[in-house]
Amino acid sequence: MKIRSRAAAVVTAAALAAVLSACSSPAQPPSGPDGPDGPDGPAVAHVHGLGVDPADGGLYVATHEGVIGVADDGTARRVGDKADYMGFTVIGPKTFLGSGHPAEDSGDHGNLGLIRSIDAGASWKTLSLGGTTDFHSLEYAHGTVYGYDSTRGVLRVSTDTTTWDDRAEIEALDMAVSPRDRDVVLATTRRGVVRSTDGGRSFGAGSGRVLAFLSWPAADALYGVDPEGGLHRSGDGGATWHRTGTVPGGQPQALTAVDARHVLAATQDGVYESRDGGGTFRERLPVSPAGAR
Repeated sequence: MKIRSRAAAVVTAAALAAVLSACSSPAQPPSGPDGPDGPDGPAVAHVHGLGVDPADGGLYVATHEGVIGVADDGTARRVGDKADYMGFTVIGPKTFLGSGHPAEDSGDHGNLGLIRSIDAGASWKTLSLGGTTDFHSLEYAHGTVYGYDSTRGVLRVSTDTTTWDDRAEIEALDMAVSPRDRDVVLATTRRGVVRSTDGGRSFGAGSGRVLAFLSWPAADALYGVDPEGGLHRSGDGGATWHRTGTVPGGQPQALTAVDARHVLAATQDGVYESRDGGGTFRERLPVSPAGAR
């Protein structure tokens, strides 16, 4: 039994390594896997973030070539520039935070640092760390920004979006912050989900449960998706988990739980939405795996 469990852990860790590789980005932006806009809207090949604007309930998808707005009838449009949004989160009505790399044709091949939009992605302003930092994961909780700086492999935290406190060095794909306690931070790693109880200054040993992405919308509703697309929920902050369903489309690319029942997930085949905690899903936007990186 122990041998089979260890073998399973090795397999899932290898799968997570593949997700880490797929979601990594070179120092310069890619040459555009999300093809030219067509009559059906922009073609999407890889997703790095998902969110719902509380202003109107609209779905927004952060990709290698801009942020895509998706209407309920499935029509999609690029809402702003073609920057490579590696980090993305919705923090309020029409208010988004992002990071990544400028558009390839912008002439600027640095890192975006922390940027903010107050018009639902139509335009962006640099808040800090421009040219130096590429956040691959961004969380906003307790009036604080938590960012995983992929350029340095470190968790950074800011209460004013301009000055930053560097915390633990860690190789992580995603993270989540407890809605109840600003000091409880979880991160997904090859050795399983790791926990911090001091605001990300240090992390404990891996739990052994390998998950790719996390989202924590309510104290008793923590979601995680494994490297094969299995969706799991924990009601006790990650101490125990139960599987609620499977996201269609294979390897996951992003996960956002809007609330305890409303879950968004992107895989190599599409962006999917569940309104029943992962029991059933419907496709909101197709993703073309042929161009995925």
